[in-house]
Amino acid sequence: MADILLPREGSKWVMTQAKDVKIIEAGVKKVNNYVVPGYWALCAAVNRALAEGKEITSAQVFSKITKEELKHVLRSDTEREIPLLDERVKNLHQAGKVIMELYDGSIINMVKAADKSAMKLLDMIVSNIESFRDTAMYEGKRVALYKRAQILIADIWAACEGRGLGEFTDIDELTMFADYRIPQVLCWFGVLDYSVELMEKLKSKHVFNNGDREEVELRAASIKAVEMIVKETKALLKNNEGDYVVNSSVVDFYLWEYRREKAKECDIIPFHRCRCIYY
Repeated sequence: MADILLPREGSKWVMTQAKDVKIIEAGVKKVNNYVVPGYWALCAAVNRALAEGKEITSAQVFSKITKEELKHVLRSDTEREIPLLDERVKNLHQAGKVIMELYDGSIINMVKAADKSAMKLLDMIVSNIESFRDTAMYEGKRVALYKRAQILIADIWAACEGRGLGEFTDIDELTMFADYRIPQVLCWFGVLDYSVELMEKLKSKHVFNNGDREEVELRAASIKAVEMIVKETKALLKNNEGDYVVNSSVVDFYLWEYRREKAKECDIIPFHRCRCIYY
């Protein structure tokens, strides 16, 4: 990853060049009145496939899963087929092969090999599994966004409440997980400001290609904005008693949940559309 700007530095670079997305500091301060940092409850991991006896979480199984099998696992209550099914099969095969060959078939072994370092685990993931290499060229520099790789690590941390397998001494080094929903809620809060041209594209439901300038700016701005929110929130809580956990992962979790709970209000801001394997 030597020639790639990691998400934190990459987002800073993008925002020095951004044309269609700006960060509004007053909006950053506004979010502080809503963010409630703390430990997150144990994440539920049981899904329908496991309940039906399909060991979909086993690398031995998903490294060889067929398109029809995955289609059945991911079936909906309607006749609509999940998009990018071929890509999903390919991604599972890639990840499963790496886990089988390098970590004796267990993601637990992979996590343990990271020696409690979130950043080491991040490097292991993106170096070995192609589908996690979420990067883009922006103004001559390759910047990393790493949404799926970082949220994988953060979910392990959150599910284990930062203990045992989920103990990472550098968890605060992760950035938020740049997708299409967090920019939407950040814009709703007044943290992000869009150009007229970008807003028109969003309202028209324009579908961006992964790596388009506007798409990169939206995601990078979200990373940078959440970093600013973390800094402001820590300053706000500096003199408060209590064992607070304030990092980009926690703020991302909060904003995602907030948008879901306030969907009707937040949906006055159009979200950006991009069909790809990275988010």
